[in-house]
Amino acid sequence: MNAEHRQTIGMDIRMWYKALRVIPHLSRNEWEALDPVSKWLVAARGAVLIMTFFSALIGGLLAFAVGPASPLLLLLTVIGLVLAHGGSNLLNDYWDTRMGVDEGNYFRAQYGPHPLISGLLSQRQLLMWVFATLCVALLSGLYLAVVRGPWVILFAAAGLVLMMTYSGKPYPLKRMGLGEVAVFVIWGPLMIGGTFYVLTGDLPLWVILASLPYTLGVTLVLFGKHIDKIDYDRKKNIMTLPVILGEKWARVASILIIVLMFATAVILVLGSYLGVPVLLVLLSIPSALAAARIFSRPRPLSKPDDYPSESWPLWYVGFSFVFNRNFGGLFVFGLILDIALRMAGIPVFLSGL
Repeated sequence: MNAEHRQTIGMDIRMWYKALRVIPHLSRNEWEALDPVSKWLVAARGAVLIMTFFSALIGGLLAFAVGPASPLLLLLTVIGLVLAHGGSNLLNDYWDTRMGVDEGNYFRAQYGPHPLISGLLSQRQLLMWVFATLCVALLSGLYLAVVRGPWVILFAAAGLVLMMTYSGKPYPLKRMGLGEVAVFVIWGPLMIGGTFYVLTGDLPLWVILASLPYTLGVTLVLFGKHIDKIDYDRKKNIMTLPVILGEKWARVASILIIVLMFATAVILVLGSYLGVPVLLVLLSIPSALAAARIFSRPRPLSKPDDYPSESWPLWYVGFSFVFNRNFGGLFVFGLILDIALRMAGIPVFLSGL
């Protein structure tokens, strides 16, 4: 392998990493120079796929906490869910463009390259990407259904319907104040609970309860995004929960969600449903306070001088995303430490399991 080829691969890997952390702004020429994986990550908004990865991983770790489980089944579940989320993002961009939501200077086209509005893909190309992405996710789901049973199909179908109807016809959920509810259900009971079921063949109530802290965080991110674009949505009669509540009360609700994330985690540990190491999430309190301070004030009318240009006009969602990533990472690490300690014979107060 020559030096030039190694450099090209290295540049691609760096772009993958960047696209998994932020939604990069790209010119048409920069887009054309990308490899297929980088293009998919940029178009599918790879940075937010970390939330799906965490949900699937949490469900898998909860399964490993109660006994031996198959790493292969967990890997296939993670791949299937992440691809389903990516395909959903692509399809949402398609539907929002078809329905006139993303036209002009709409918020979505400002914070990152919109595949259609930016002219990076034609409608036909975008739909081909959606089809290919969802086909791979479907193959993963079908294999899991063969191994675990038909209930897997029910989990997958419920999640797929909610994802596809988030922006799509005939009744887009986000236009009826149900988008946030759908996200709460998908990233919690369906993803975390569904992953647990795939690995164990069971879904006890405590797993649904254990999904609450992190799925609240995912819901917080969506609240932040919808508050950021509340004026755009109100003009287009898109009735997200922040539009229904009004900006002030939506910000209050967001702060309440932050409090509930910590409260539910502590209650689950005190009730012996989760191990003591999960309390590592308390280390994310500084970023929670930073997010709460931002939510306590109206959004600035223009970009503050010390705020990154590439992040504007994102505001509330940026701080909530950073906090949720910190909280989720610590939650996952706490579960891993919990499992390791119990494997070493050290009790971690999990009698609720």
